[in-house]
Amino acid sequence: MKIEPRNLQATPVSMEALRRVIHATATHVRAPVDVVGLVLVDDERIAELNQRFRGLDGPTDVISFEAEEEGPDLVGEIIVSVQTARRQAEAAGHDLDTELAWLVAHGMLHVAGMDDSTPEQLEDMLHLQRIILTQLGLHPR
Repeated sequence: MKIEPRNLQATPVSMEALRRVIHATATHVRAPVDVVGLVLVDDERIAELNQRFRGLDGPTDVISFEAEEEGPDLVGEIIVSVQTARRQAEAAGHDLDTELAWLVAHGMLHVAGMDDSTPEQLEDMLHLQRIILTQLGLHPR
């Protein structure tokens, strides 16, 4: 799987650590995805995307697009607001790297086709996220 990272915000972030999260998540759920775009943005940019694609006002933590056929490849995208991630990390009592890993794993599960529109689906996704991050040596919420 090819990962195409773009950091469009000011906070220094380990893109390599987030690549590992994407690979671990894809491997865990056997996602047949060829290319994943990972874009780190600020609250202003994610608020624009949240309005455009979800019809919701204000920033959110992560927006992802399920993998779709683009030419010969199955391509998905994960977009994360680092500003929102920082606030959530502080509220949860862990570091920014753990929160970003949590959000990227969640986004990758969506890219792989999982849904969280029911409480049961959400709990299944959160359970998988905990397993994956624990395997990577992180201690999620």
